[in-house]
Amino acid sequence: MSKEQTPSAHISAEYGDIAKTVIMCGDPLRAKFIAERYLDNPVLYNEIRGMLGFTGTYRGKRVSVQGHGMGIPSIGIYSYELFNFYDVERIIRIGTAGALTDDMNIGDMLFAQAACTDSDYGHQYGFPARFAPIADFGLLEDAVHVARENRFPFQVGNIYSADVFYDESSKQMKWGKFGVKAVEMESSGLYINAAAAGKKALTICTISDQLVRKEYATTEQRRTSFTNMMKVALEIA
Repeated sequence: MSKEQTPSAHISAEYGDIAKTVIMCGDPLRAKFIAERYLDNPVLYNEIRGMLGFTGTYRGKRVSVQGHGMGIPSIGIYSYELFNFYDVERIIRIGTAGALTDDMNIGDMLFAQAACTDSDYGHQYGFPARFAPIADFGLLEDAVHVARENRFPFQVGNIYSADVFYDESSKQMKWGKFGVKAVEMESSGLYINAAAAGKKALTICTISDQLVRKEYATTEQRRTSFTNMMKVALEIA
């Protein structure tokens, strides 16, 4: 960790401007929504490339929220800089996912216990075999506790981090046969970065698309209505 590396190439914050826990989401407008709705005295610390970041307090705890863009390369850059340049200890990713099993409904949360992927992001470490990145158990346990207390619908399970959004091969659906609950595009990279830095990470996704039954949420629902995952992330931050 070195304050000499801040501001970084992608984050304009000074060392110390960012809290030890950062809640991240792909859409920077979702970060703005969380900051304005839930945080006390939020301060904008980044707007480079439109990737908004804010630090404020929630129930007296200092918390930051920031966008990370789409895909493993994008979250890979931002989470790496947060972990390694800004001394962030915990990143909680919140976002949307497509259900790969019939037992998940639009609006349900998935706490990603582990992440499968078709990405080669981990090849940089020269593993002799595929690395299986997992969530931090403490964060996962806390999230389950908060969800149960509030009677939020959720499941815990495996997630698939895809490199392709428009999958014309339809091969993504095969993961559901192996109990992989949903598909998104970031968790594997985040979990690998956390493991490499000796830090903690957890993904909390809300099901926006039921791919088995071909049911889909609206764009506005995706941006503002999936608030249970926001509340859980803030409570465990």
